[in-house]
Amino acid sequence: MTDLTPPAARPANPRFSSGPCAKIPGFSLDMLGEAPLGRSHRAAIGKAKLKEAIDLTREILGVPADYRIGIVPASDTGAVEMAMWSMLGARPVEMLAWESFGEGWVTDVVKQLKLDAKVQVAPYGQIVDFTQVDFDRDVVFTWNGTTSGVRLPNGDAIPATRAGLTICDATSAAFAMDLPWSKLDVTTFSWQKVLGGEGAHGMLILSPRAVERLESHIPAWPLPKIFRLTAKGKLIEGIFQGETINTPSMLAVEDYLVALKWAKSVGGLQGLIARASANAKVVWDFCATNPWIANLAETPQIASTTSVCLKFADPRVTDGEAFAKAVAKRLEKSGVAYDIGAYRDAPPGLRIWCGSTVETADVAALMPWIAHAFHAEIASL
Repeated sequence: MTDLTPPAARPANPRFSSGPCAKIPGFSLDMLGEAPLGRSHRAAIGKAKLKEAIDLTREILGVPADYRIGIVPASDTGAVEMAMWSMLGARPVEMLAWESFGEGWVTDVVKQLKLDAKVQVAPYGQIVDFTQVDFDRDVVFTWNGTTSGVRLPNGDAIPATRAGLTICDATSAAFAMDLPWSKLDVTTFSWQKVLGGEGAHGMLILSPRAVERLESHIPAWPLPKIFRLTAKGKLIEGIFQGETINTPSMLAVEDYLVALKWAKSVGGLQGLIARASANAKVVWDFCATNPWIANLAETPQIASTTSVCLKFADPRVTDGEAFAKAVAKRLEKSGVAYDIGAYRDAPPGLRIWCGSTVETADVAALMPWIAHAFHAEIASL
């Protein structure tokens, strides 16, 4: 008979949500005391803060000097939409999807922009075979599937001599995975993922090839003001110097700056990657020793180190959705894990955020609680 006594140890921070994600360790609102509240973002102090955020982003991520980095509205979604609406239509398009958000970009391109795109979709737990992708087309894809727990392991299959642009939604990969900038023409992410920043702001990173496309291509559809990156056929350089299209939250900007400075203190990009990898390994090792639970990713090479998605593999679980919800509810009621149910469009299971702001000790403390919740729910069947 399984012992149903709750574990003694508890995660110090039970926040394992996949977005907004856990704040940096030791975070307090007192850290935001230098935010220029009540000041214009166009005043010298506001522009300096925004430029500092761009410069620190470049430094930590290792973005090449000739790539532009802009702060844009509407989170990662706004950044992706801005890129697609501004750049697509110049040449054939190929859409790649292996999770909910990637499928959303397919919908926007095919049904809203009405482009005759080639679409490749992989089931949850798998990714598209990149060796079969035509990179003479413009290719849109996610690097890491936030809702599916799978990632592109590297950019080796993307040719350096491609004719098309690569547009990469990297929101749950940036700051936790090594992104090959020479293979990416447009890269987007949001502050509230790996660095645990606040919502509503997105980042748009453009290669020289992407800038060339913006300055040479006029879309066949109207562009809302919030999407416009050019004026009179030239890139609006101010956007990439901190002159944002709409009003940013200076409190959120300060929070992002605090997170970026923390990232430097833990070893920069390599330190962040190591933290996420250590967190994910705890979950992978737990799955390896408990046959009733498994990684949704079908092979280790594509398993995400940030949004780790799990499925229950016990044959006694006949209603996977109800069972997974009951386990997640039990964990939340116990105060040991918040918001770790699978995404609504994903297969039933759990989704544990293991990004760089999460402490490995908290992930380790959570694992016995997952086992406890599982066995308690099995006993109630």
